[in-house]
Amino acid sequence: MTDAAPKNPFSDIAPALGRYTDEVLFGDVWKRPGLSPRDRSLVTVASLISGYRINEMPFHLKRALENGVTRDELIETITHLASTPAGRRQAPRWASPARCSSRRIRTRKDKAMQKRTLGRSGLEVSAIGLGCMGMSQSYGQPMETQDAVRLIRSAFERGITFFDTAEVYGPFKNEEVVGEALRPIRDQVVIATKFGIDIAGTAGHSGMDSRPQHIRDVVEASLKRLRTDYIDLLYQHRVDPVVPIEDVAGTVKDLILEGKVRHFGLSEAGVSNIRRAHAVQPVAALQSEYSLWWREPEEVILPVLKELGIGFVPFSPLGKGFLTGAISADTTFDSSDFRNTVPRFAAEARKANQALVDVIGALAAEKKMTPAQIALAWLLAQEPWIVPIPGTTKLNRLEENIGSAAVALTPDDLRSIENAVSAIAVQGERYSPQQAARIDR
Repeated sequence: MTDAAPKNPFSDIAPALGRYTDEVLFGDVWKRPGLSPRDRSLVTVASLISGYRINEMPFHLKRALENGVTRDELIETITHLASTPAGRRQAPRWASPARCSSRRIRTRKDKAMQKRTLGRSGLEVSAIGLGCMGMSQSYGQPMETQDAVRLIRSAFERGITFFDTAEVYGPFKNEEVVGEALRPIRDQVVIATKFGIDIAGTAGHSGMDSRPQHIRDVVEASLKRLRTDYIDLLYQHRVDPVVPIEDVAGTVKDLILEGKVRHFGLSEAGVSNIRRAHAVQPVAALQSEYSLWWREPEEVILPVLKELGIGFVPFSPLGKGFLTGAISADTTFDSSDFRNTVPRFAAEARKANQALVDVIGALAAEKKMTPAQIALAWLLAQEPWIVPIPGTTKLNRLEENIGSAAVALTPDDLRSIENAVSAIAVQGERYSPQQAARIDR
């Protein structure tokens, strides 16, 4: 018989401290401004104990002493974490919320953003959302987890309350990042995620899987990764040609009745499936691509959404970055960047489409705005139930995008944009043939 593995003496208090550091100190406060070196050292030591990272302790204990922490305070911390009975744990005295409350996550009063309601659903969100996919895939190398967490929390501090993810992003990793970032402020934000992609390759058709049991399995897994007990907005990521949309809508309806989901959405769905799904369970929002260089939704989709009272959430509202003016025919993408597979991003297409960027740039210069702000403000001006979700990995771009929500384009501005843009024929398809085959018509 082998000896039992030694019990981690701190394992039963780790959740309490982890919850404290997440909700009060952001979990990585020792890297942030606002605390003295002494207090940061104490937080570091406590966090190492909670994670049983004992091998890292000697260095940080020495650093704590150098930063003015007394031996008695260190002993108190270790003793407190190791011996406090379950159910009665609190942070040590030195780490009381009163001392650290300035680091709670909160929206800055001067950064409040106007809100919009997605159609007639009653789901209220910030006028600009944040698409989180690019933090984990598709646009070059993924962000480090803590960098992504900080960016998401920075978005909330600046007024964004609408965050978009999906199980397939990563896969799975993006939901985990979003869940970690938003757990301390869960009741103040709207989280949208998606099902319907056959990640495991077990459905046996078309790369999609919206079988009712699979939807339920995905929701249970997403709830765990997102660290929540409900999903605000659950989209079908792509229409499954094998599973009737009525079965999909009926399954989500049941999940809503069970309290696991609050609203139902579709993504890249055509008019027929929108109507059929909406007849079973009201659709709160449709998410599809829409921007100054992809305006197909104006033909039939937007009129149907207006008729049925469905909100519209445009992804890639900046043309996958092209409309920002930061991409030219000479731009080289990382080998992992999916734009390498998009015909519209071929060098010759980018060269031809530069005329569109130049026009937007000229209009932006007249308004003392950036091209991205013109593109987003134009979208916001189309309908009051449209909420774009630009993605980014950079704080300065995040702030630039948020700035567009404060811009009010006049009728003359909109006419100028329309006249200038409509004269330019955009070159190149927006998807490869394989990706385009998944779009419902």
